Amino acid sequence: MASLIIGSTYSSTILTILLLFLFMQSEAQLSSTFYDTTCPNALNTIRTAIRTAVSRERRMAASLIRLHFHDCFVNGCDASILLDDAPSIISEKNAINNFKSIRGYEVIDNAKSLVESICPGVVSCADIVAVAARDASFAVGGPSWTVKLGRRDSSTASLSIPEVESNLPSFRASLDSLISLFARKGLSARDMVALSGSHTIGQASCVTFRDRIYNNQSDIDAGFASTRRRQCPTSGGNGNLAPLDLVTPNSFDNNYFKNLIQKKGLLESDQILFSAAGSTNDLVEEYSKNPTKFKSDFAAAMIKMGDISPLTDSQGIIRTVCNAVN
Repeated sequence: MASLIIGSTYSSTILTILLLFLFMQSEAQLSSTFYDTTCPNALNTIRTAIRTAVSRERRMAASLIRLHFHDCFVNGCDASILLDDAPSIISEKNAINNFKSIRGYEVIDNAKSLVESICPGVVSCADIVAVAARDASFAVGGPSWTVKLGRRDSSTASLSIPEVESNLPSFRASLDSLISLFARKGLSARDMVALSGSHTIGQASCVTFRDRIYNNQSDIDAGFASTRRRQCPTSGGNGNLAPLDLVTPNSFDNNYFKNLIQKKGLLESDQILFSAAGSTNDLVEEYSKNPTKFKSDFAAAMIKMGDISPLTDSQGIIRTVCNAVN
């Protein structure tokens, strides 16, 4: 019996060391200095393109952050969301969660074109998406962070639309389902709440919040619901837009969390973060009082999200254009 225990302990130790080694190797594959010698002007070029796009339309900042999120949550941060339909590809753009909702493709395409003009075949679309999210955040007053680089691009998109939809949160998602979904991606409840704070900028379409403003729910401020009904009729107008943060919709701040405490979350999946006896109420209150902590945690969560299953080394490809395989 003793020998079995010793053997089991030894095997467990070896397994632990192996897993730690593999984890360290995975972490080492991405580096903030990845393009320092191969394309030293890449980040400046991307930054200029993103600043120009956001200066033309402030809403684009939210769109670029969301684009990165929707890419990473489906098969990892591999730029698969950028691929158009092709004989071997059913584009992720067609999924319900993305169709006529995800924006910013042309901004990424432009940034890619500019980078290709100085360093052909070097910088991946996946890395451009990750850098664009960071630069978009900073452009509207949000945090910046050090982006780890070295991702490669997928040569295929998800061929299963249900797979796309099951990996992206619904605007009707319950708190437990949100926590579970993010946990499957290696993100904590704190990460989930911090990332949800990106809804301090951007807009949502009427179809995503119509039920919430017309069903006389107890978790919505009556005046807020009445205001939102002006641009979201009971039928029709599905694409009519409303700001996710009514107070400062174009500035990255912590008003989103203050809104939740006042029962002014636009989407059900927003307000569920602060509800009766909700397990994330304390986090919402913390961020509502401490904008510095919110921005710090948001940056940390974005870095973690960018680590979700990247293709590196000999995996994947470097696409010449982002919407098609070479």
